[in-house]
Amino acid sequence: MADQHRGVMGGGGFGEPHRGGGGYGQGQQKQGAMMTALKAATAATAGGSMLVLSGLILAGTVIALTVATPVLVIFSPVLVPAAIALALMAAGFVTSGGLGVAALSVFSWMYKYLTGRHPPGADQLDHAKARLASKARDIKEAAQHRIDQAQGS
Repeated sequence: MADQHRGVMGGGGFGEPHRGGGGYGQGQQKQGAMMTALKAATAATAGGSMLVLSGLILAGTVIALTVATPVLVIFSPVLVPAAIALALMAAGFVTSGGLGVAALSVFSWMYKYLTGRHPPGADQLDHAKARLASKARDIKEAAQHRIDQAQGS
């Protein structure tokens, strides 16, 4: 429907020249040129204001570092050990929480397995258990055979 509308209006779109007859295409060219100029002006304004803001933020950061550096140097014998202690405490809490969640998930899996709900991986565990039992039986039989050979000779 938009293509039909463009055909009726007599132009291909913004910035495209009118290929038909009549004077309407020149007005659309002017409108397209004005739209392009408006877009360029908007982009320049937005870019310029963002550049000014980034410059102000950079200046504020430099001023804040200039003011804060002596304070940090004076209090560094207290701040550095406190920061290390806080980092170690945070790491401990995160590790503790992670291991607690892992333990709960293992207990949940074991509960599901023992109650027969067949959790993911239960088939692999049953297969491994059967293979282990089979190998244990084979080793027992081989050992019994060697003991019988040793007693028979």
